[in-house]
Amino acid sequence: MSADLEPKQANYSQPMTVPVITIDGPSGSGKGTIAHRVALKLGFHVLDSGALYRLLALAAQRHGFSLDNEDALEVLAAHLDVQFQDNHGEAMLILEGQDVTHEIRTEEVGAAASKVAALPRVREALLQRQHAFRESPGLVADGRDMGTVVFTDACLKVFLTASAEARAERRYKQLKDKGFSADLEIILADIRARDLRDSQRAVAPLKPATDAIVLDSTALGIEAVLAAVLQEAKKQSSLQQFFA
Repeated sequence: MSADLEPKQANYSQPMTVPVITIDGPSGSGKGTIAHRVALKLGFHVLDSGALYRLLALAAQRHGFSLDNEDALEVLAAHLDVQFQDNHGEAMLILEGQDVTHEIRTEEVGAAASKVAALPRVREALLQRQHAFRESPGLVADGRDMGTVVFTDACLKVFLTASAEARAERRYKQLKDKGFSADLEIILADIRARDLRDSQRAVAPLKPATDAIVLDSTALGIEAVLAAVLQEAKKQSSLQQFFA
């Protein structure tokens, strides 16, 4: 998928006919991996909403903007020069013409993204860009408020969680596998701090939608979680045609 993130004009007063599956959850729960696997199975587009906030945080750092300067960040979010491009089945993230796919996955950028995501006007500025990903035949959107705020009419909402310890271990292994230095205790402390910040923020706090399926992946592998999500998807009348 290649997507220009310039906002598209659309009427959201009525539910859209393009089906959406949302997968929300805390950092390290595996929602990104599951979202891509589900999208691949169904032939849907993918929205990694967390990547947008990471890209914004990285852009702010590069331009010397303070992460609590909501005025500047709102303007930057509205004019963010980013693209998602397909790279052999994986998303390649381009910021201002430069590939930053790996750079935005660092713990530093992740922590910065959590801070800018707590700013109400920044979230509003990115809302239309997220809506723009809703294209035929369908969309799988992962994040923290996809089911509660961005795509409230999604035909299937999943909230994927896991213990902080399990998520820290996964993140530690992921960083080590990619050649980054990592400290498990620091990662665990960061995850706990991020969970607290995300769950207690005034706007779009991290929580399951009232109609979401909650899955705890602490003791489950990727294949088991994927099977559970696909099983729930098959129950939705608007998605049955994609399993034919």
